[in-house]
Amino acid sequence: MQRTADNIKTFNSRMQARLLLVFCIITLMLAGLIGRLIYITRTDGERYAKQVLSRQTYVRGVIPYKRGEILDRNGTVLARNELRYRLILDPYNLLNNSDKIPATLEALKSFYGIEAETVNTILEERPDSRYKILLDNLQLSQVEPFKQHMEENPDIKGLWFEEKYIRAYPYETLAADVIGFTSADGVGLYGIEGYYNEELTGVNGREFGYYDSELNIERIIKEPENGKTIVSTIDINAQRIIQRHIREFNEEFGSFSIGVLVMDPNNGEIIAMASNEEYNLNSPRDLSGIYSEEELAAMTLEEKLEAMNALWKNDVISFGYEPGSTFKPFTVAMALEEGIVSKNSTFFCDGVEHAGGWDIKCSARNGHGTLTLTETLMRSCNDAMMQIAAMEGRDIFYKYQKYFSFGEKTNIDLPGEESGIITDLKNLNAAELATSSFGQTFNVTMLQMAAAFSSLVNGGYYYRPHVVREILNDEKATVKKVEPVLVRRTVSEETSEFIKEAMYKTVEMGTAKPAKVEGYTIGGKTGTAEKFPRGKGKYVVSFLGCAPALDPEIVIYVVINEPQNVARQDDSSIATKFANRIMTELLPALGIYPEGEIDYLIDENLAGEDNTGSNENGMTGNNQDTNGTGATDTEGDEGQSTGTTGTNGSGGQNTGTNGGEGQSTGNSGTNGSGGQSAGTGGNEDQNTGTNGINDTGGQDSRDTSQNSGDNQQTGQNEPQDENTADTGLPPLPGQEEPEPSDPLITNEGINEPDGDEQGEP
Repeated sequence: MQRTADNIKTFNSRMQARLLLVFCIITLMLAGLIGRLIYITRTDGERYAKQVLSRQTYVRGVIPYKRGEILDRNGTVLARNELRYRLILDPYNLLNNSDKIPATLEALKSFYGIEAETVNTILEERPDSRYKILLDNLQLSQVEPFKQHMEENPDIKGLWFEEKYIRAYPYETLAADVIGFTSADGVGLYGIEGYYNEELTGVNGREFGYYDSELNIERIIKEPENGKTIVSTIDINAQRIIQRHIREFNEEFGSFSIGVLVMDPNNGEIIAMASNEEYNLNSPRDLSGIYSEEELAAMTLEEKLEAMNALWKNDVISFGYEPGSTFKPFTVAMALEEGIVSKNSTFFCDGVEHAGGWDIKCSARNGHGTLTLTETLMRSCNDAMMQIAAMEGRDIFYKYQKYFSFGEKTNIDLPGEESGIITDLKNLNAAELATSSFGQTFNVTMLQMAAAFSSLVNGGYYYRPHVVREILNDEKATVKKVEPVLVRRTVSEETSEFIKEAMYKTVEMGTAKPAKVEGYTIGGKTGTAEKFPRGKGKYVVSFLGCAPALDPEIVIYVVINEPQNVARQDDSSIATKFANRIMTELLPALGIYPEGEIDYLIDENLAGEDNTGSNENGMTGNNQDTNGTGATDTEGDEGQSTGTTGTNGSGGQNTGTNGGEGQSTGNSGTNGSGGQSAGTGGNEDQNTGTNGINDTGGQDSRDTSQNSGDNQQTGQNEPQDENTADTGLPPLPGQEEPEPSDPLITNEGINEPDGDEQGEP
């Protein structure tokens, strides 16, 4: 027992000694650590303090990039950036300076009208937040006074300004369809803004910061990467001209919609493009300029969204319609390319063609008579087009429709393009082929027509249409040049030359005469297409042309959908006169100067090759017998009635009658013997009979009466446009109002005014 007690005592003594040793060691270590801390604090404490503070970093804010600008072809800025500011609240900072809260709240109320309750709610709900937007889109004039106040009053804490950029469009409504706009968060929508959003978009920079030992902020900045600049093909002056004329037309007459497209046929560049209602790119969702307050109040949200989408839609690339007679040059070009017809081919129009069990009528109800290939275009003869298409057959016709990119997108660098609709080859029956030959029963877009027509008049080269020339970096150096893309050859140089000459003659002496611009050579074709449902009197009228006629620098396309407040919607001269107004101002603005008439083409027609033009809605025929004994032409409705005797005929006799309000001319046989000519009944014009040239024993009988009409010409046609109803646009000398056309669809078949077939089998 005693021994056990002694052992316990010995253990306790040893334990106490060990504990004492451990205590001494710990004490010495603590003393050393304290000494080291004292040493560090005195010798290198500031450096270590900054290292600790540097780990307390935070994101000060975003440094916004500048979205790339959009320029016109001459460097004029169409879309730019404007600097704006956000007022940012730092709740964490302000709460850490709680004694400064009253002064801060008072300043916010005084300068910006922000209630204290609003700020206190943020402080309660987000006490650890470092970033809360209080105000957005502040201009510099709204920011500078408050910044100065903050500098003069250090009691204001937890507030700072962040820069941002907003999109601005200095020309507001100009080229809205091409430029497009951006969303609230800067994403491109529609137009170039949408299609080239990736190129226009940059990368935001960042500003990092930390507190130093005196709680001053040390900053690290990562610079932003700005977006690229887009140089468009648009000419802002040309754009201004076409939009002003569209606006004036709608103010004077009105239309369901209207579109104008101007492009360079030699490279596919779009020079100007406008359609539909104008809207301000700076406020694209504002409908107040289109709808009244009462109308807007009655509209549902869905209806407003639908109205906006309709407003933003680019009809030039997305509206499908039947082109009408503007398609006829393509039908002729197909046949020339395939060798089915030649320049010297002739066609006889009796006013109706039978196709697929249908009687499809021409605009000339009694027929145009015999026409040369050029005259089929000048006088817009449907009958001849149907004959040509029948010779081509559906395989060739469909093949060339695809060559000209109808029924497929052009792949222009704009969003929202439609492909149009053409009849499938398997469904292209005889009746469909017949009506398709003059631009009915299939749909196209304005862009498709203009791009395809460009290939007809530029030598046969189909270029992809585009609206951008080049892309520049932030230093304005070119990073990408958009070269013209040749998609394919469509026709030969020879065919192109024929089409250009025929289009020139169509404007000089044919149905497109109102489009003629003084001093310039203009080529072009008119079009009138009846809309579905048929028989409702609703039409699309158009003019598709080029200038200068034989060496085009521009192609212009005008389409008016349901012109309003006019005598007749099916009057294609509405479109040609409108095109005349535009080109008269546009051509000089683009540096295209007058070059005068092409005499050899005019003389050629005066010699008799194409001396037969008339109102397409008239009932005029011209019968020409080669090596025959004579010819007679009658019933020239408001045009010129011309009869030509047989060439080298014996005893040729010609009589032109009933040239109502036109010129009645008879020419006897050339180099014939005993040629005789008589011109009678020319109302309000001069009636002239000319005897045979180099004939023997020729006799000339003339009506010596001459009335007060303005036209006193011999041997020259006065063809009219497809219709000449009074539209209020400037009339061309010699144009008179025609009789109303027949109903479109009758029990006998399909009729149409204006040289455009208006029915669907």
